[in-house]
Amino acid sequence: MADGSDSPVRKIEGQKTRLGRTMHSIIYDPIHDEISVPQDFAHAILTFRADASGEQPPMRILQGSDTRLNGPERHTVDPVNNEIFVPQGDEILVFDREAVGNTAPKRIHKGPDTKLGADAVAVDPVRNLLVVVGTHETEGLKIRIYPRTAEGNTPPLRQIGGPNSMITRMGGPFALYPPTGKIILTMRPRQAGVLGGDDSFTGVWNITDDGDVPPQWTIGGPEGALVMPRGVALDVKNKSIIVTDKRLNAILTYYFPEIF
Repeated sequence: MADGSDSPVRKIEGQKTRLGRTMHSIIYDPIHDEISVPQDFAHAILTFRADASGEQPPMRILQGSDTRLNGPERHTVDPVNNEIFVPQGDEILVFDREAVGNTAPKRIHKGPDTKLGADAVAVDPVRNLLVVVGTHETEGLKIRIYPRTAEGNTPPLRQIGGPNSMITRMGGPFALYPPTGKIILTMRPRQAGVLGGDDSFTGVWNITDDGDVPPQWTIGGPEGALVMPRGVALDVKNKSIIVTDKRLNAILTYYFPEIF
């Protein structure tokens, strides 16, 4: 908070905003100073000016049958190459950043060789790569790396997963820091039918890793502070990782200069 109080600086709310109850992703584009969110129920991507406040409608709405959007939960924006990526299980839809209305994707990444099961995506514009986290129906949960411009039945360049990688359980959202090629992924196990446990952790891998590679560093683990981490963000200025935990109802910040 700018003044140290409990009140937000601004709120975007109200019927004209078209925001819904369920929003599992929010992306800030620092180059164009925009905020975008997926609207699950409306099958849409909403984009606002970063300084929007009150009952202000989106500056752009991507929505309609030609978009192929189907209850989007997460997305990412590549402000360098001006594209939006939307993961939808066995496919990834790619749009121009300024696409509006009932606009069809410019690319669709889909096919048996892709090994997708995409839950979340991030773009590395430095190495021109696309990083995808998701659970394939036969190959399980992995971090998969593709060319940024992958289209059609393009297989992954590399996959990170396996017992030693510790990417064997329920994966959460992740963050990518392109300058150093670090992938930061939250992991939450399922214990006795209950999601979350005291061996939940946040792990760090390199974008050049391939195969059953253990994380370079971890936060949490057995008897650690994390119980059910759900979100992760990077505070580059203060060289810190910020993790949200659903069970703790908390936001935890860790100083982690090694990543940066």
